[in-house]
Amino acid sequence: MFEMTIALLLFLVPLAYSPGPGNMFFAAIGGRFGLRASVPATIGYHLATFIVTAAVGLGFSGLATLSPVLFDLLRYGGAAYVFWLAWGFLRAGATTGTTEARQASVVDGAILLLLNPKAWLIIALMFTQFLPGSGVNDPALVVWITVVFTLNNLLAFTVWTLAGDLLARRFRSASGARRMNIFFGGMLAAVAVWMLLR
Repeated sequence: MFEMTIALLLFLVPLAYSPGPGNMFFAAIGGRFGLRASVPATIGYHLATFIVTAAVGLGFSGLATLSPVLFDLLRYGGAAYVFWLAWGFLRAGATTGTTEARQASVVDGAILLLLNPKAWLIIALMFTQFLPGSGVNDPALVVWITVVFTLNNLLAFTVWTLAGDLLARRFRSASGARRMNIFFGGMLAAVAVWMLLR
C-alpha cells in the first residue's frame, strides 16, 4: 500500500499543480477575495471530487467507456461555465469599488468539478493505473485512492489560492485591482478556450 501511495502521488502531483480549470479558478478567487473567501467553493469542489471519484472507482460510472458525444457535452458545458466565471471577473471593479464580483459558493465549486473534463479524465486514468483487476471488489482500496486524490487536490488548490492572494496584495489600489481582475478574467477565459480546443 505504501509503495502504491508513493507512485500515486508521483502520478498526481504534476497533474494537480499544473494550470487547469480548477487551479486557475482558485487562483482567481484567492486573488479577488483572499483565502478565507475561497472556503465555500473549496468545500463544494472537493466534496464533489470525493463523491465522483469514489463512484467511478466503485464502478458506478461507465466513465472508462465515455462516449465522444458525452465527453463533448462535458467539455462545452465546462468551457461555458469557466467563460461565465471569467466574465464576472472582467466586469468587476476595484476591491473597494461599488461593482463587486460575486464570491464563489459551494455550488460553484461543485459545478466546476462536475463540468471539468480534465478532472474526469484524470480520475478515469488514475483508476486504470492504480486499481488492480480485482480492485473493483476492494472498496477500502478505492476509498484510500479517493482520499489521497482529494487531499492532494485540496493542497494544490490551496497553494494556487494563496498564490493568487499574495499576487493581489500588490494590486490593492482601484487601478491595480482592475488590472488584476482583467488578468484573472483573461486567465480563466484562456482556460475555457483550452478546454474547447482539447
